[in-house]
Amino acid sequence: MKTMKVSVVTPDGPVYESDVEMVSTKAQSGELGILPGHIPMVAPLQIGAIRLIKDGKTEYVAVTGGLLEVRSEQVTILAQAAEKSENIDVDRALRAKERAEERLRQQRQENIDFKRAELALQRAINRISVAQRKI
Repeated sequence: MKTMKVSVVTPDGPVYESDVEMVSTKAQSGELGILPGHIPMVAPLQIGAIRLIKDGKTEYVAVTGGLLEVRSEQVTILAQAAEKSENIDVDRALRAKERAEERLRQQRQENIDFKRAELALQRAINRISVAQRKI
């Protein structure tokens, strides 16, 4: 089967690099499915999971936004942060989720940055979902 090279890169360095058969992810404009030979494009990503099909098996990478660039036979994802599903510390993500939920509850009583707490909650939920493969 035809493949394309996929690279997921963060400011801290590469997170994932392999030849895959398909990439599926959430752009701000909606769900994207990319196969080898896809037209060139650039799209901003949402907080979400990247689903990569390789040798008939599915791998997941959690990303916290960024950009997706598709070129002939290559997909590059420049993410603010990214983790492969097997590297996610679920306990840490659960604690982050609880802290974000608490900040959102306190928002009415104190001067809490609502958008920041909401994004922290989305990132934590995404990491937990990807780690548990409940996407």
